[in-house]
Amino acid sequence: MNVVPALVDPTTSVHASFLAAMEEFRAEGRGGPGDYTMIGHDLRTYATTWQTPEGFAAYVASLLADRLEETPRPRGFVPATTLWYVEGTTYLGRLAIRHRLTPALRERGGHIGYDVRPSARRRGYATAMLREALPIARQLGIDRALVMCDVDNEASRKVIVANGGVLEGERGGNLHFWVPTG
Repeated sequence: MNVVPALVDPTTSVHASFLAAMEEFRAEGRGGPGDYTMIGHDLRTYATTWQTPEGFAAYVASLLADRLEETPRPRGFVPATTLWYVEGTTYLGRLAIRHRLTPALRERGGHIGYDVRPSARRRGYATAMLREALPIARQLGIDRALVMCDVDNEASRKVIVANGGVLEGERGGNLHFWVPTG
């Protein structure tokens, strides 16, 4: 039976593959003090604890809790639904849907952010991930999702455009696109 990649809730079943993926991200320079991405944040915050099954389970639980409005979070942060793109027990990437925009997210971050592990790039996974996430964003009450990429990230620009993204403009080194969710 062939296993098809799919967006799923974070799960402990991909622990070993997830750790390998995080090492791939780290090898390309992610996780340093200037990396303000979700991968960078998670590498700095959780890498010392997610090695153990218990630590990884706690990390997964924190991601699942983050989608709830009542979960405590730092000032300026909003609920976010994190989903992982997996094939069987192989972690391929992650995607987060922020439930609403703040002034800061309007400038950097937007509604949806995604990452594909380096060894799984150039296979159409990012395009598929974003396509699968748009109906979920719609269910969260987001009619148009703000999705951004660095001006020099041609691959991400193509992913966004392939999913119906319409360029709003460039600000702060980021291209801002609005993507219909329905």
